Amino acid sequence: MDWNRTKSIFIVVFLILNIFLYSLYVNRYNEAQSVEVAGEKTIDARLKEDNITYGVLPNSVESATYISGKVHTFTAADFTDPNHQANITDPKEARVILLSPVKLRNVNDDASFTEFVQANIKEGGSYGLWKVNRDERIAIFFQKTNNRMLYYNKSGLLKIQWNADNEVTMYEQTMLDNIEEVEQQESALPPIQVIQALYAKGLLKPDSRIEHMQLGYSTLVYLTQTQVLLPTWEVRVKLSDGEIEEYFVDAVEGKIIEIQEEKQEVEEEDWGV
Repeated sequence: MDWNRTKSIFIVVFLILNIFLYSLYVNRYNEAQSVEVAGEKTIDARLKEDNITYGVLPNSVESATYISGKVHTFTAADFTDPNHQANITDPKEARVILLSPVKLRNVNDDASFTEFVQANIKEGGSYGLWKVNRDERIAIFFQKTNNRMLYYNKSGLLKIQWNADNEVTMYEQTMLDNIEEVEQQESALPPIQVIQALYAKGLLKPDSRIEHMQLGYSTLVYLTQTQVLLPTWEVRVKLSDGEIEEYFVDAVEGKIIEIQEEKQEVEEEDWGV
């Protein structure tokens, strides 16, 4: 037997097999890409039919993770400024009166509220402005971690109130401590799939526009001293009549998250101290 010839035949056969397998891989990859692109075109076509538009979407986040935090217990030591008179009947929540009200730079500029919080409130830099109700003179802040907000979490909340002279007179604060990741990284849904999930549920109305999308966290498990939060896409949609609707989508599984109860609780205006 000519072993050199046999060896050459084996080499050629394996080379052909490798080429075939690589070709099969490339074909399947291209098919998968075609399906993905076709899917995106399909949702875009459907949105176009209903005149639902969106601007530049945020960059896709490759991964996200669940987080946990412990509810902060407030004490008098948290309020060393003599101008801050704290009432801590519930150690999980501080209600503070400013003995000398602090003037806001410009109540028509949202940045003024952030400036006040960062300069005057404990851990003020860890809160992000969420909503300003100028009729009621109340600004709502959500706590944030890694620059991502904790949506409607009653244990990570800050509300400030000002008077007719545009002076902050009091604030209400809750806070989570020791925020950390609790599970391994998960693949996060890209924005276009979040839009598709909302559309599939019939939540995107014709002639509307998706104005804003950002990734944050919503409460998954609420215990007495500890909470677990899941990565969540927040989506704001402007309707044809100018009204704004907001939706929250599980960034890992794509489920729509109902937070109406939490929203109502956070926005309750109880300023008794």
